[in-house]
Amino acid sequence: MPSDPRQRRAARHAQPAGNSAASSPPKRPITVDRITDAALQVVATEGYDALTIRRVAAVLDTGPSSLYAHIVNKDDIDDLLVGRLCSEVVLPEPDPATWRTQILDVYAQIRDQYLKYPGVSRAALGTVPTNLHTLRVREGLFTILLVGGIEPQTAAWALDALSLYVSAYTLEQSLVQQRRKHPDHEWILSREELLRRFTALPADTFPQTRRYAAELTSGTGHDRFEFTLGLIMDNLTQPQPTPVSDTAQNLPMPTAPGP
Repeated sequence: MPSDPRQRRAARHAQPAGNSAASSPPKRPITVDRITDAALQVVATEGYDALTIRRVAAVLDTGPSSLYAHIVNKDDIDDLLVGRLCSEVVLPEPDPATWRTQILDVYAQIRDQYLKYPGVSRAALGTVPTNLHTLRVREGLFTILLVGGIEPQTAAWALDALSLYVSAYTLEQSLVQQRRKHPDHEWILSREELLRRFTALPADTFPQTRRYAAELTSGTGHDRFEFTLGLIMDNLTQPQPTPVSDTAQNLPMPTAPGP
């Protein structure tokens, strides 16, 4: 250390040997978790339609080729997204006395997770889930139905029907919310406006719509969501028709949606 105070001060401000003032800190490594975080950020801020591998790479300040060391394609990102949201779902201990309430609670959690990210439920449609977090939720829902006394075949198909409805419901809600942000959203009508239009329809052509306009436009919050899930569950204990063989019908096996 120099003895002269001015030399010591100069030494403190000197650049370390081998370093440049323009050098930048090393980039954080790309990981599956960071890819998932970036994908959720894109969906949360721009909507699911904006989600591409190139857009995710841009959020991570890298090129698309860097992502392919960790993912296969866009479908792989979809699987990661649904898995991450399912990881937040809390499953109850299956109880035969309260299985309907438990099913509704779990699906309400999934609904709320989907609604945080506009359109993300599309990632759960048309794909067979492989993410372990997603499979954990499906296993939990299936077990609740079985413990509730539902026959395995009925429970399996009911699981698909319930999951499909939740995905479709949240997709519709997300589309409405996104369109309300658009400057030209006059086509999105309030219940009051719908009620006014229905009651003004010609009575000779739309007698039932005019008469039951209040019922057709009723429901606040998630009333219809709970009604539809309840409608499905209330019929699960009824005798079910024998399923026709897919082979006999020469049809492909249905693709199970997300949880």
